[in-house]
Amino acid sequence: MLVDRMNAAMLKALVETVPVEITVIDANDEVVGWNQHDKRLFHRPWSAMGLNFRNCHPEKSLHMVEQIIAGMKAGTREKASFWIDLDVPYDTSKKHKILIEFFALRDDTGQYIGCMECTQDVETARDLQGEKRLLS
Repeated sequence: MLVDRMNAAMLKALVETVPVEITVIDANDEVVGWNQHDKRLFHRPWSAMGLNFRNCHPEKSLHMVEQIIAGMKAGTREKASFWIDLDVPYDTSKKHKILIEFFALRDDTGQYIGCMECTQDVETARDLQGEKRLLS
């Protein structure tokens, strides 16, 4: 297993370093954690910890998130991906393409244990041209 040899400090550093904002809910639909607290595109107030995810999503998208989670719990969905154009605080010259993905979290027996929401600014990746080799 990947994390078996990692201590808590290394695992925390890994989660904080991945270039993706992560929010995790448990099997009871409660927010149990997130990374990159101070630099998130979608800021989570500390008061969101332990809340039902329904209290953390905008009303206009809530019914869709509920459908995604219901499918994961039922075992009919493993992933959902969508993208939006968003104003970002670090580049006011244009909107950035933001990729948002939900992934079912399952234990070793395949039982649903929660969901991970990943948010990533993919604007730079969309602009890549040609190749750039390692260390070039």
